[in-house]
Amino acid sequence: MSRIGRMPIAVPAGVTVEIAENNKVTVKGPKGELSRVLPPEMEIKQEDGQVLVSRPNDLKRMKSLHGLTRTLVNNMVVGVTEGYTKLLEINGVGYRASKAGNKLTLNLGYSHPVIMEDPEGIESAVEGNKITIKGIDKEKVGQYAAEIRDKRRPEPYKGKGIKYADEVIRRKVGKTGKK
Repeated sequence: MSRIGRMPIAVPAGVTVEIAENNKVTVKGPKGELSRVLPPEMEIKQEDGQVLVSRPNDLKRMKSLHGLTRTLVNNMVVGVTEGYTKLLEINGVGYRASKAGNKLTLNLGYSHPVIMEDPEGIESAVEGNKITIKGIDKEKVGQYAAEIRDKRRPEPYKGKGIKYADEVIRRKVGKTGKK
């Protein structure tokens, strides 16, 4: 049995979970509403304040979908109650970020500034050399953070670029001159 898939999902007060046909799950909470169509093979039930996910048989595909389905529902519940945040750091001389409306402007040593528009439901904030991305959809927050990081990935010699706050860059030793 899937250890993750077996665990029940506690539904906190103020959150409603609706399970429609074809496993369309809608979660409403204080921060907003998320809905997603989950694999139809999985059986999703709501019993006394918690959501349970079960699988029909032990085929490899069903086993892998079991844990995934439970995690997706749990991420939606956490998203509408607490939300998700990603923190990015900009390192490098002259590398800057600024925010105007819903446009994020990045100066990353290119001949032009890189302008990115916040996707729907995602907020970004700039504070010094840190960029904070907030939202209720874990997938969208992570995707937008990855797209920002992709504009100038951290390089291993000086560590310049955009990195996640908890990311560790493996540094390399530069070349040495001949004597």
